[in-house]
Amino acid sequence: MNQHEKLNYVEFAAADLTATKQFFEQAFGWDFVDYGPDYTAFSDQGLDGGFFRADLCSSTANGGALLVFYSQALEATLSRVTAAGGEVVKPIFEFPGGRRFHFTEPSGNEFAVWSDVVS
Repeated sequence: MNQHEKLNYVEFAAADLTATKQFFEQAFGWDFVDYGPDYTAFSDQGLDGGFFRADLCSSTANGGALLVFYSQALEATLSRVTAAGGEVVKPIFEFPGGRRFHFTEPSGNEFAVWSDVVS
């Protein structure tokens, strides 16, 4: 449901839309709707959004926002991310309140996954 003045949608650049879609389908079970050859959208993932074709990517090193997934089974999510072709750029580490890791998907966008579950 759209809420007044709340975050509603996020968009990312993606050099390889096909590889990016395949990664998120395999790692997280996402579904996509294509809007022409240069845009694909996802929904029902906590925040709706899309990927547009561009030779750019979002990373924290360049000041990009970091979108963070939550997992009840951090190691299992890490395994799915790497099996789907994600590259771990920060291995699992502890921080006050939990543990997390950072990864990039095939187009280079950086994301993180965190858990408050101690294994």
